[in-house]
Amino acid sequence: MATEDGRLAAELATDAGRLLLTLRAARGAGRALGAEGDRSANELLIRGLRDRRPGDAVLSEESADTAQRLSADRVWIIDPLDGTREYGEPPRRDWAVHVALWERGELVAGAVALPAMNVVHGTDDPVPPAPRDGGRLRIAVSRTRPPSLVEKLAVELDAELVPMGSAGVKATAVLRGEADAYVHAGGQYEWDSAAPVAVARAAGLFCSRIDGSPLRYNQPDPKLPDLLVCRPEVADELLAAIAVYLGGEGGR
Repeated sequence: MATEDGRLAAELATDAGRLLLTLRAARGAGRALGAEGDRSANELLIRGLRDRRPGDAVLSEESADTAQRLSADRVWIIDPLDGTREYGEPPRRDWAVHVALWERGELVAGAVALPAMNVVHGTDDPVPPAPRDGGRLRIAVSRTRPPSLVEKLAVELDAELVPMGSAGVKATAVLRGEADAYVHAGGQYEWDSAAPVAVARAAGLFCSRIDGSPLRYNQPDPKLPDLLVCRPEVADELLAAIAVYLGGEGGR
């Protein structure tokens, strides 16, 4: 069933991505485009899940949350358009569609579509990360709001910061060999990281909170403020450096 759910996640994310590309080609640019994209992609995903998995609950950035999901065995966690700002700035490509499935405490399937790159990363067909080139550590970071933690890590580890938009783009950049890690500490929600984490784990990457504790989904409060996704061979080094920062700066 997990494989079938993975295929469905990839299919729905792909369909939403096509819709967003068509909409952007027709509408141009700007904040209004982002709002319309959020709404239209959300409607497509919700309709698709209702038709294909009618018994499952859904947690979406663009839909009202309900307590029903807390007693459900299966919850789809979706972000119909991750990187709304980048989407509204054509020809930027660093935006994504996130579709993930949580089942009885674990993420079991997911897909991150990068429509403008014509790429879909999914748990149904995981691809190992590209080999590391052996140079400086590269950390994917927000292009508009880089956390002070990551800037300090760059100094401590002599790392290169690689600015990008969407959280999904940054997390999957590790798979594509564009970065060795994605470190975030500036505030997120479950829908920002669920699909990227599902995909990254399926490909063998290390994923946790920045203090090394587990990432937990389908919680009463969907805030999940920090995230580490990285190549497994650099996880210990990153966690040790982050621990020094957390100890000296009073935590997140």
